[in-house]
This record gives sequence, C-alpha cells and structure tokens, in this order.
Amino acid sequence: MKTIELTGVDVSLEDTWSVAYHQSPVVLSKSAKTKIQESRDYIEGRIANGDTMYGVNTGFGLFSNVNISQEDIEKLQVNLIRSHSVGVGEAFTPEETRAIMFLRANALSRGHSGCRVVVIETILEFLNNNIIPVIPSQGSVGASGDLAPLSHLALALIGEGKVWQGNEKVSVKEVLEAKKIKPLKLMAKEGLSLINGCQVMTAVGLLNAYEARRLVWTVDLAGSMSLEALRGTRSAFDPLIAATRPHPGEAKTARNMLRLLGETSEIAQSHIDCGNVQDAYSLRCIPAVHGAAKDALLSTIKTLEIEANSSTDNPLVFSKEGKILSCGNFHGEPVAFALDFLCIAVSAMVSISECRIEKLINPTMSQLPAFLAPDGGLNSGLMIVQVAAAALVSENKILSHPASVDSIPTSADKEDHVSMGTIAARKLGKIIKNAENIVAMEILCAKQALGFLRPLKASSAVQAVYDLLDPTVPFADEDRVFSEDIEIIKKNIRDNSVALTIKKSVGDLEW
Repeated sequence: MKTIELTGVDVSLEDTWSVAYHQSPVVLSKSAKTKIQESRDYIEGRIANGDTMYGVNTGFGLFSNVNISQEDIEKLQVNLIRSHSVGVGEAFTPEETRAIMFLRANALSRGHSGCRVVVIETILEFLNNNIIPVIPSQGSVGASGDLAPLSHLALALIGEGKVWQGNEKVSVKEVLEAKKIKPLKLMAKEGLSLINGCQVMTAVGLLNAYEARRLVWTVDLAGSMSLEALRGTRSAFDPLIAATRPHPGEAKTARNMLRLLGETSEIAQSHIDCGNVQDAYSLRCIPAVHGAAKDALLSTIKTLEIEANSSTDNPLVFSKEGKILSCGNFHGEPVAFALDFLCIAVSAMVSISECRIEKLINPTMSQLPAFLAPDGGLNSGLMIVQVAAAALVSENKILSHPASVDSIPTSADKEDHVSMGTIAARKLGKIIKNAENIVAMEILCAKQALGFLRPLKASSAVQAVYDLLDPTVPFADEDRVFSEDIEIIKKNIRDNSVALTIKKSVGDLEW
C-alpha cells in the first residue's frame, strides 16, 4: 500500500479510490507545509495590523459587515461550524467520507486558505487512524462550498458530533479519548477554511466515475454477447468506419468489439448466407453510443481531477502578492455540469443495452424462442427480466434530469445562484447502480440465448465468459429465481473475474 504525499497539485482518480477503499496512508509534503505556513503568517500579520478581513474578523454572508472583536475570533469559528452542521438524510458511506477528507486536506495544502499546518495534519490524523466522521448526505446546494456536509466533517475535528465505528455511529469524543488524540482548536479563519469548497461533490463524483470505468467496457462485452446470440454482422466495427468520424471513444469501442468478436465464430459462420446485411441500431450503433459514453467519462474525470487540485476557499490568500481576495471559486458549477453530463451518458449507454434485451426476448426480431423460454407457456423465461430492465432505464431517465439547471437563492439573497452539484454527484451513484443491474441483465439474457445455439460456439472471448458463468448461471431449462443470477453476474464483474477471463483470451479492453 503506497503512502500518498499531498502537494495540492497532483491528486488523481486512482489516489482518491486508494484512500477511500484501500485506506492508503496520507502525509503532508514539505513543500505544502511551507506554502501553508507562509499563508498563515500573512493572515496573522494582517490581524496584528488591525485589518478587517472577511471571515477572519467579520461575520459571514449577510453578516459580513459585522466586525468581530479579537477576543471573539475563535468563538466565531466554532459558532460557524456548529450552526452550519444541519445536514440530514442518509449518511455518506465511510469510503465516501474518506475521499471527502482526502480532497479537503489536499485543497487546504495548496496554501491559499490561511489556516495553520495543524488543521491539515489533524484531518490526516483522523484519516490515517480511520476516525471517520458521520456526514449526512443532504443539505448542500453546491455553492459557498458544500457547507453543511463539510461542517459535519469539521465538527468531528473539534471533538463534537459522531464518527463511524464499524456500522455504528458513536461519539467522536469517546473515540478521541480512547486513541489519545486531541481535538482541533480552531483559530481565525480556520472554520471557514474547512467548509468552503466543493470537495463533497468532487469526492463522491470521483468514486462514481471510478465505478463507471468498469461499466463502459462491460457494456461492450454485453453487446458482443447479444450480437453473437442475435447472429449480427461484424461489419459495423470495421476500423475504416471509425476513421471517418474520429471521436476517440467510437474507435475504442469498435476495437473492443472486434477483439471480443474476432473475425468470425461458429455461430457467425452458421448464419453467413442469411442475407442480413444491416442490424438494428442497438447493435449497429454500439460504437457511436458506447463510445460517446467513454468520451463523456474521460471528460468528467478530467474536470474532477482539476477540481480536486484547486483552491476553493473564500477569501483566497496570496501571501507573496500581498492580497486577500474575495472570490467565487467555491461555486460548484464546473463539477455540477460534468456530473450531470455523466449521468446522461451512463443512462443513455444502458438504455441501448435494454434495447438489445428486448431484441433477444422478442421472437419477431430473431430466430430465438419467445422470452428465451424452453417450453414457453409453462415457463415464462426471461420475460420479466426485460420488464425490470425497462423499469431501471425509466428510473435513470428521471435521475438524469440535470441538477445544475436548478438554482434557489440562499442566505438572504446574498448567495443568489447555486450549482446543486452535490445532488448531481449523489444521483450519479444511483444511476450507476441501476446501470450495473441492466448490464448484468443483458449478459444473463445473452447467455441464455447463446445456450439455444449450442453446440455452436461463440467467438473465443465471448465463449470464455460464457464458460466462466455457466457453472453458477447455467442454461435455464425451466423457470427459476433470476434475480439470483443477476447478482452472481454482477459479483463476477465486480471481483474482476470477467475482466481477467477476457484478458486471458484477447487482452485488456479499452475504456
């Protein structure tokens, strides 16, 4: 397990996943400590001069014109955290919260927030000791930062609120006492520095994007299995086609399909003289649709990684230039747009997957029996698998309505335009879970369809995946509880059994 050194400039998708799910230790770099200290020294010098600075010795939002006395500066920061800890609803998972803490520490390590080094080191001490705050997932509008959820993070740092202990929520005070860790004592500006930023939406978005990487090649596998079962043509994946429309994702998908399908197979050879020269869109347009989703995913990851290495505080401290600047870097619009785009892309990508399921079960669209049912009538076959897939596709359409098109003025109209980016991040997670089920449903249906074509074999890669799944998801010669099959297929995808099987057969697929 590698140790990740925070510099404020080079956190990646992989780093975020590693900290969240593998509990990689995190330390603060020497260069970051130097920048942080310079920023803090500048702030303290301005305080000593009696300068008025927003969030340092003034109130917040509409109260920005209220000056705070020197003796009340520390109380101001604690009051801010307590009053802003108003999150509600289901808590973020411990893994999501680890990612949030990691990104917040990285943003502060850039040295534009004016906090002390000990603030970041306390976040990392909690993280490395697996003291993970309980953060409610609802309550952020995605501007002025993720104020409510980040306040619950800060609340734990000062020794208040709750943290996770296994699946239980316990008092952070008890845990800190048991581990002999002192809570953080906030000083000027530090409460504000902890809660200004888009780290909640960015962290949750990055973890969901990581999950989406698996989806965008798994759906290629599902499509190749369906194409074989439906005896489709490989001509739509010829590299000459992708070269005439050079979207990177389209070319990647076409290459994936040709690797999965090979030049031919026993099934393809058996149908070579059928006269079918043009398949339905859901087969023929796989490169265009799956490819567009791949491009959307890469674009989203790029935006999220930029955000993960950004200064999102307000005001920002530029010690070398001698400036403290009020700004709007805490506004989540860049992240919100990217996450909404990925919601739409993933939803569309598995919508075409459901179209292929319908082709597999519909006898008017293939030479396969209705609903892929042996002894149809007595058996219903996979009839309701398609119904369930349709339900999930429809749900994803609702979830794909962009959160970022909405805005409600807040804070007495001082904060009059907000991004709703955290809502976009949360609903992306729901869409991806639905998408995983839809793709597993397509693989289930395609495998059953291929079973009807035996003893003919599919291409080497498709046949290898068929053989991998067959012992636990055998051909259904009579009705059974198919939800169990869907879960088994998902498990084989998530534990990388499917990926390793494909790799042994044709190498890694592109995403």
